[in-house]
Amino acid sequence: MAIPDYQTIMLPLLKLAGDKQEHSLWQAIDTLANQFNLTNEERRELLSSGHQAIFNNRVGWARTYMKKAGLLKLPRRGFHRITDRGLEVLKRNPPRIDVKFLFQFQEFREFKAIRREKTTAQEEVEEEQGKTPEEVLESAYQNLRDGLANDLLQQIKASPPSLFENIVVDLLVKMGYGGSRKDAGKAIGKTGDEGIDGIIKEDPLGLDIIYIQAKKWGNTVSRPEIQKFAGALQGKRARKGIFITTSNYTREARDFASSIDTKIVLIDGDQLAQFMIDHNIGVSPSAMYETKRIDLDYFTEE
Repeated sequence: MAIPDYQTIMLPLLKLAGDKQEHSLWQAIDTLANQFNLTNEERRELLSSGHQAIFNNRVGWARTYMKKAGLLKLPRRGFHRITDRGLEVLKRNPPRIDVKFLFQFQEFREFKAIRREKTTAQEEVEEEQGKTPEEVLESAYQNLRDGLANDLLQQIKASPPSLFENIVVDLLVKMGYGGSRKDAGKAIGKTGDEGIDGIIKEDPLGLDIIYIQAKKWGNTVSRPEIQKFAGALQGKRARKGIFITTSNYTREARDFASSIDTKIVLIDGDQLAQFMIDHNIGVSPSAMYETKRIDLDYFTEE
């Protein structure tokens, strides 16, 4: 089944704590994952940031919201226990516990009132639909990033070929290839060999060489173009190549690249733009945000 949203997790989490014992968050995550019949892949599926598993994040927020409503308490770091109010709720045998249900408790209403002052209407809607605050934040970030990538790719396509060559050089150097910027600049666009636009060192010492094909095209790159590049690599007895384009590749092109012994990495326009964003090529930061959590060790007396 699909990974349940954090509101769907609330009632099973409270029932799990109904034995009045202390439960660790990790124990709850593992038990609930089994109850929801999640696969190993679903358990490991990460938020867009890659810093936390989606299911773990949702269990954590289900616990936080029920703590704010007074149904759970945190007796010590990483552990929770049901409260008398939580036991009373279980006695009522509710079919579901969600944000709407929790609004009956004054403490939760006060908590939400504080949050509502700091969130947008869209964030409220997304949270009510089952997204945790981290998921709302990451969704907004990804939308901004996708829009930037699209604008960046259009800018690249409108640039002259010489600037595109510089973009490729700058990116590969930032990614750790090519040695110095000066050396890499000499290598790209200077070979004059059919099917090869440039060469670049794989590492600063030049222990291996990577051959490059860089095409600022509007048309989809098909298999014959990759075959031509592979043939040029074989002529150089080369083992590695990178084909970069501002467009994309056909399935046949990708299948061919993955089926031959020579290692050819295909980078399409979207990947190129994403790499440029990751390595600050052609973009600059406009704002930075940090998410923080309480440091419980700070508040623990030795």
